[in-house]
Order: sequence, then C-alpha cells, then structure tokens
Amino acid sequence: MTLPTRKLGSQGLEVSALGLGCMGMSFAYGRAVDRDPAEAAATLQTALDAGVNFFDTAEVYGPHTNEELIGQALRDVLQQRRSEIVIATKFGFRIDANGAALTAVDSRPENVKRALDGSLRRLGVDHVDLYYQHRIDPSVPIEDTVGAMADCVRAGKVRYLGLSEVGPATLRRAHAVHPISALQSEYSVWERGIEREVLPTCRELGIGFVAYSPLGRGFLIGEAKRAEDYAAEGDLRQHQPRIAGDNYDRNQHLVTALASFAQRQGYTPAQVAIGWLLQQGADIVPIPGTKRRSRLLENLGAVKVTLAPCDQFWFEEHFPRGVAAGERYPERMLSMIGR
Repeated sequence: MTLPTRKLGSQGLEVSALGLGCMGMSFAYGRAVDRDPAEAAATLQTALDAGVNFFDTAEVYGPHTNEELIGQALRDVLQQRRSEIVIATKFGFRIDANGAALTAVDSRPENVKRALDGSLRRLGVDHVDLYYQHRIDPSVPIEDTVGAMADCVRAGKVRYLGLSEVGPATLRRAHAVHPISALQSEYSVWERGIEREVLPTCRELGIGFVAYSPLGRGFLIGEAKRAEDYAAEGDLRQHQPRIAGDNYDRNQHLVTALASFAQRQGYTPAQVAIGWLLQQGADIVPIPGTKRRSRLLENLGAVKVTLAPCDQFWFEEHFPRGVAAGERYPERMLSMIGR
C-alpha cells in the first residue's frame, strides 16, 4: 500500500496521511501482563512497510517504556534511514525519581530540556522530528516554555515544534515566539469541539492538526467496555465519563449508527470514522493507535474511503457537535486542557 502524504504546518514537515499512535503498545490500555512487545514491534515494522512514517509517543507513556519500545523496534531503520522517519514525542509532566509515576504538569524550561535528553537517549536518536508540550502548565508562561523548545531547535535536537490540547489564545502566543507546526488534540465524529475556534485558528496561522483518539478509544467501533469494568485492569478508560454508568448506554446509538452506515458503504466502522476525519481537511492527520498488525492494516484502509456530499449531511445529522453524553475527561484532566 502506498500512503499519500500531508503537510503539517508551513515549515516543511511532511508526514504520511495516517500516523500511528503508539501509547497503547506499552501503556494505558489493557493489562500489563497481556501486552505483547513482539507483536508491538511487528506492528511498527508493518506500519513502516505499509508507508506509515509518522510515529507518536511521549515521555509519560510508561513512563519511558513506550519510547524505549520504539527505539528498540525501529533501531535498524533509524540508523539507516533516519531521514525517512518522523518521530513525535512529548514532554510536560513531572515524573518521580523512580520513573514510575507522574506527579504534576511541568513545563519549566529546565524540564523541557531534561525531558528531551531522556527521550533522545531512549529512542536512540540525535534529534526528535516533532516535539510537543503535552499539556498546558498554568504556572509557566507559554512564552517561556516555547522559548526553551526553540532553544532545542537551535541546538539541533528538535526539527519542529508542536502543542497539545491548547486553546486559540495560547496557540497564538506560542506561535509568536517560534513557529508551531502542529497542534495535537482529540478529534473524532463524536468529539468535534475543536471545530469552533481551535481548528480555524490553526488554519489562520498555518498550523497542521494531528487528531488523536479518532475511534473514541475503541467505543465508536463497539470494542470498549463500560468504564467500571476496566477498574481491575488498571486501564485508563476506567476514568472516561462518556463510557461510565448511564452515559455508556446513552451513547450506544452512536455505535449502532456508525456500524450501519459503514456496512452500507462497504467499509468497517473504523475505516469510516478515520476516513471522515481525513476528509475534514488536507491539514488533518489522524493517528489511530493500535498494538496489533491486523487492526493497523484495517485502519490504513481508511485512505480509500470516499464520502459524497450526502454522506457528509448524514454525519451532520447523526454526529452533530455535542452529540456525546458525558465529558470526554474527568474534571482533573479537563483542567489540563485549554479551550
């Protein structure tokens, strides 16, 4: 399969039209004992073979273990074909001395640089292609944080800068310090909040958009359990209000609607959901996450999805803004998101 490419921002960053979210390979989803590093490594290699060149990770995924997994799995290709691979990672949390838990957001300039050096070591590279602030830190002016990120660019350790889950005002202030190439935020058929102000601001400033959780953490394709059922597994979905209690039941009609539409179109629900995102603009790059080759190959089929104008009207009717019951994060995590 040959994947088309898309440009993120106006500074020259070009990536495959679909990236790969790597978090679940070693963090957040499922039980640790059920994760299969060998299958994760095979999935990364399959992605490369299929034309995916954009891999998304973060210091806090593990913490640390996800970057280590990517560094080890892609070691040979990163040594031989480094210029062909786009590695994106993130900083922005304070991790305890044992590297075992995050304790607070931390975007102080010294943490920006400390985190980067650790990421480079774990990934086994001399530079990161796209370096994101993971979450806003209200105690540190964004100008100070982006100033430190810009220092990393000048030092040759970073090529392009990104932000995650910030609002328009913060984005403008950051972009005035150093060009921002990409904003990463949640975006899917049931989470369209960024369409009001965030996405228009990106387009005004010439900033690309990276969409995470395009499948609603598995809920939209009928693969997520009720939040309460994840508690014993340590899965972070236990904290998702949209799949907790009555909200789980109230949102089931969205799963049914998407499945029926996909069947009529001859695609899977995942392919339709990702395909819808791809058709919201050439500046949007979804990064569906998976740890299995079979799911990866299914997701890549989204590039073949074509939606007619009448199909877009169908989505406006069945998946309008605000359609989902419940917040997308609990209050503590919403406080880290700028709108």
